[in-house]
Amino acid sequence: MRTIIQRVNYASVFINEKEFSTIGRGLMLLVGFEQIDSIEDLKWMSQKIINMRIFSDEAGKMNLSVKDIDGEIMIVSQFTLHASTKKGNRPSFIKAAKPELSNPLYEQFVKLIKAEFKNKVVTGEFGAYMKIILENDGPVTIFVDSKNKE
Repeated sequence: MRTIIQRVNYASVFINEKEFSTIGRGLMLLVGFEQIDSIEDLKWMSQKIINMRIFSDEAGKMNLSVKDIDGEIMIVSQFTLHASTKKGNRPSFIKAAKPELSNPLYEQFVKLIKAEFKNKVVTGEFGAYMKIILENDGPVTIFVDSKNKE
C-alpha cells in the first residue's frame, strides 16, 4: 500500500463538476493498493497516518498529529501510485491491484481510519473521474509505502 500524505488547509473533491466532499485543516490522502497488500498493510498504514506528527506546535516544530490539532481527513483512491516507469514513456500499472481487490481494500482502509479517528473523515468515489482542489500547507507532502516499514 502506498500513500501520499499532504498537510492541507483545505481540500475538496469534485465529481461531474459538483462538490462531492470537502475538509478544512487536516490531511489529504491519496492511497493506492498492490495485488499483494493485506489487512496488515492497512492497519499499519492507518496507525502511521493518524499518529504522524507533521503539524507545527507553538514553537514551530512538527510535533503534532492530525488528532492533536482536531483536524480532518480526506481519503482518495489513486491506483497510479503503483505506476512503473522503468521502460518506455507510458507508465505500466501491472502491480496496481485490480478494482475487484482494490475497492474492498480501500473501503476497509476507510473503515479503519474512521474507527480510530473521531473527527471528520471524507472520501472521493472509488473509480470515478475526480478533480481535487487543495491548499497544501507548508508545503508538506510525504510518501509512505507499507512495504518499507523498516
